[in-house]
Amino acid sequence: MNANARGALIGVLMIFVLLGAGGRALWLWLDKPIARVSISGDLEYVSASYLQQLAPLIRGHTWLSIDLPALRDQARQIQWLREVKVTREWPNALRFELYEQDPVARWNDDALLNSRGQPFLPGPIDDFGRRLPDLGGPEGSGREVLAYYDSLRRTLSDLGLDVTQLRLEARGAWRFQVNDNVWVILGRSDLDARLARFIAAWQRQLGAQASQIRYIDLRYPNGVAVAWHGETDTSAEVN
Repeated sequence: MNANARGALIGVLMIFVLLGAGGRALWLWLDKPIARVSISGDLEYVSASYLQQLAPLIRGHTWLSIDLPALRDQARQIQWLREVKVTREWPNALRFELYEQDPVARWNDDALLNSRGQPFLPGPIDDFGRRLPDLGGPEGSGREVLAYYDSLRRTLSDLGLDVTQLRLEARGAWRFQVNDNVWVILGRSDLDARLARFIAAWQRQLGAQASQIRYIDLRYPNGVAVAWHGETDTSAEVN
């Protein structure tokens, strides 16, 4: 290699060294401590004090070095946050865009259910501003139970009945409560036919006696069994 070629190669190497050093210096200059965090979103239940749970996720990180996808995933683990978007804002700020859970029912006594049938824990928030139905079922059944609740609610609303509780048992049997009073046992099969039998019996006689009824059992081929308050036996009500 002649002297001119060696000189050109050395010149190119020096340019890369200078660019690398300059890039490193620029990175260090830009990678400042996070000085400000802004939060936006349509938040109905989540308070500012609740969102202090975001602070430990940021502490100790710098503006360029922080891993935004990892930060988003960590923030989504905070109960009540259904979705989180995080962006950098010049020169040393982060913006969180938060999407809150939408509770539509209580679930298995200690959790809540969102409109997609996904359970989440309520944490310290217990004021939902409205009465929520009480649903329950095995793990992973939230969407199925919520869908059947919506179907029951529409079907029974014309009778003036409010479905206040609904349970799907582990073995696949259904039961529901109307008006915080009467339990209705549907069982596992022929749900539509059994529900139609309940509606007919309720319209014909049982609705007028609702305050005296403990539960109505529809697990019979041609009728219903009624358990009355103050009585240990059930009586048959045949269609």
